[in-house]
Amino acid sequence: MSATAPPRSASAVPPDASLHSGGSRGAATDSATPTAARRSRLARAMPYPERHNRPRGVVEEQLRAMAAAVLPRVPSALGRLGPSRVARLARTHAAEAERVADAPGEAAAALRARLRDGFTHAAAARAFALVRAVATRQVGLTPYDVQLMAAWSMLRGRMVELATGEGKTLAASLTAATAALGGRMVHVITVNDYLAERDHTLLSPLYRALGLTAGLVVHGQTPAERRAAHGCDIVYTSNKELVFDYLRDQMRRRGTPTALHGRVARLDGRRAHEDDLVLRGLDFAIVDEADSVLIDEARTPLIISENDSGGVADRACAEALDLVAELQQGPDFSIDRSERRIDLTASGRRRVEQLSLTLGAHWGSEVVRSELVVKALTARLLFERDIHYLVRDGRVQIIDEYTGRVMPDRFWNDGLHQMIEAKEACAPSGQRASVARITYQRFFARYRHLCGMSGTLAEVTGELRSTYGVGVARIPTHHPCRRRVEPTVIVPTAEAKWRAIADRAVALSALGRPVLIGTRSVAASELASGLLRGHGVEHSLLNAAQDAGEAAIVARAGEPGRITIATNMAGRGTDIRLTEGVSDSGGLAVILSDRHDAARIDRQLAGRGARQGDRGSFSQVLSLEDALMDPLRSTAAGRSLLAAARSHRILACALFAWMQRRAERRHRLVRRELMRFETRLQGSLSFAGRPD
Repeated sequence: MSATAPPRSASAVPPDASLHSGGSRGAATDSATPTAARRSRLARAMPYPERHNRPRGVVEEQLRAMAAAVLPRVPSALGRLGPSRVARLARTHAAEAERVADAPGEAAAALRARLRDGFTHAAAARAFALVRAVATRQVGLTPYDVQLMAAWSMLRGRMVELATGEGKTLAASLTAATAALGGRMVHVITVNDYLAERDHTLLSPLYRALGLTAGLVVHGQTPAERRAAHGCDIVYTSNKELVFDYLRDQMRRRGTPTALHGRVARLDGRRAHEDDLVLRGLDFAIVDEADSVLIDEARTPLIISENDSGGVADRACAEALDLVAELQQGPDFSIDRSERRIDLTASGRRRVEQLSLTLGAHWGSEVVRSELVVKALTARLLFERDIHYLVRDGRVQIIDEYTGRVMPDRFWNDGLHQMIEAKEACAPSGQRASVARITYQRFFARYRHLCGMSGTLAEVTGELRSTYGVGVARIPTHHPCRRRVEPTVIVPTAEAKWRAIADRAVALSALGRPVLIGTRSVAASELASGLLRGHGVEHSLLNAAQDAGEAAIVARAGEPGRITIATNMAGRGTDIRLTEGVSDSGGLAVILSDRHDAARIDRQLAGRGARQGDRGSFSQVLSLEDALMDPLRSTAAGRSLLAAARSHRILACALFAWMQRRAERRHRLVRRELMRFETRLQGSLSFAGRPD
């Protein structure tokens, strides 16, 4: 869906893909009341609230990164003093809150005045006590003290590490309701539409009882529906829908007059440009799965684009793919798989020139010729079907490497997407030109108040501080963790690994324990599924090719003896609840089959089991042929290390840890370079007199 009448699509900077939104499906909100409508119109007559950060120079950026790395961190026990105090104060107000919980309107109105003076310990404690009592009646859930501690930390502008399964949804509702009662415009941001809709449906009765309105923005809504939803006190939406709404607003604001002109237009009975804006501003954000949104997806700019008639011709793509079949790695080109980079050698460029003599006129330029060949080699050698993308309904659809989900409205840019379409003999989608773009780093830094939560933030504390200016608070678990971490098994070959995983899963299932096998790609999940079928074992498969029933599959993963295979973090945000007696049998057994580039993702998978004091286990079965080891196979020294690791387990474990840290550093540098590029681009646009 575009920001203007003509349909638009999205493009991106390889190797990662940009994002795009669209559709026309509606969704219900609580904002269709006259009061909410009047509030929305009044808010749009006011200035668009957001924080405007000046671009940081390279030196300042490096100093901030160094400070984040070397400054002493607040000890965990000391950092929990404030949240613990608020939780204790909330208990002292529990009896009073219980008395008014059935009709909390008057108490909520009294709290509004106190909270508008600031989120003090006393005011927040009273609000938390009231929200907790109302939540018990309206949604049947009572927040624990640890959730109150998390809510207070978020009110203070921190990211919260709350262990998987500890109730982040309810913790966010405490923060959202308290902030909204204090007059803030709250956005609760999740990683997909399903979670946004689920949480909105669950918590709307709670907000309604407190006199607050809650809106929902999902893929497919019309601008009018989105505008109505954003007129509510609290808005549930996904990160991509929110950012694209913001980009469209920026496009509408380009070249428009000031807010004063808008007020004058309304006095004359004319429509002001603010009336067409979807958002009311960027005031208060609560980001669920914050590491996924703010870190993992921050490698990719978000772009609104339109069809570009001057793009790569379909015939040129086919010619390039045929030509590169004649080239050889080594003499003609080199590959750096860790960087997803291909370079032509001098002899390779000469050979390309010879092979292209009989081709079209566009092959006459050496620059164009080299770009076409590099893109064709990249499409053939670095992007694999069922790993990086699927072909569904005759279209190339990108697989998100961090979630395993299909991203149907995401495209690679600069002709790469069209090259892959030609490779797979799909109908060409046409090349695209960017008309608006922003990165997650720049977007979320514009919120006046930014906070969030995740189960895995410790590893990225420094980057969150240096990039977004927010600290991290670690909250203890409600019950002691009973997860058993088993020794890592490392075998020489992938074939041996999958045999070991299949045997282990069958044995655990026979004991009545549910088993969750985490894989890195669709191809790996299909391989594991085939091996289990060979054993005659019934199982569920969840990957990018079966994403429609994701939540249902994950929800059943806690049944006795059930085996579930899932790519990466598919189903993240959906609880795996154990059925009766499963915990006594040992709980959910989680098996990791391939380490991810980020250790946090592995820790997220481990957290799927042993939640809320349940029993469970986590084991890793790896092979020296895993994708994480690919960079080592490109050098003689690396191949020697892999050979030695076959007989030395300690060396093998050290290699996996080293390669994972190396991959994390590489992705961190990509995010830093993207920030620097955006800073230079922003400076260029400002000098040219154009807004971003």
